[in-house]
Amino acid sequence: MGAGKTTVGRQLAAGLGKTFHDTDHEIEHRTGVRISLVFEIEGEAGFRLREKLVVEQLTQLANVVLATGGGAVLDADNRKCLVDRGVVVYLHGQPKDLWHRTRHDKSRPLLQGADPLAKLQILYQQRDPLYREVADIVVDTGRQSARALLHQLLPQLRERCKLSA
Repeated sequence: MGAGKTTVGRQLAAGLGKTFHDTDHEIEHRTGVRISLVFEIEGEAGFRLREKLVVEQLTQLANVVLATGGGAVLDADNRKCLVDRGVVVYLHGQPKDLWHRTRHDKSRPLLQGADPLAKLQILYQQRDPLYREVADIVVDTGRQSARALLHQLLPQLRERCKLSA
């Protein structure tokens, strides 16, 4: 959450000549409401079921860059779809950096509690091992701009895609 998946993903797609998709945006498009309202009405479990369907469908598309929601990796089927159907990039960020980026964002349901930094630290502990399990490429985001991340990733992805073609 806050690592830059959507921003970097959109730029990577443009740089690679591929179509960009974002699972959260797709869920919002299909439901006609914001993710926060999906959470409010259906809870996290309902949202995760919708997310799983979207990941299953979007990972079957060719020539795409897909940005998933931060928690998509929690589901074993999602992890399998990602690993089996594409090159997975983990934009790794430390909880404090992620908190700095998201601290004023009221649209993130999981961070609306009393201590968002503590929540980010818990999410990091749960998710980091899973991200590393599926990632083909790990990039530390730190305080880098999306442009700097793009310059790191494009050559690696071009090489990786050439090798797997």
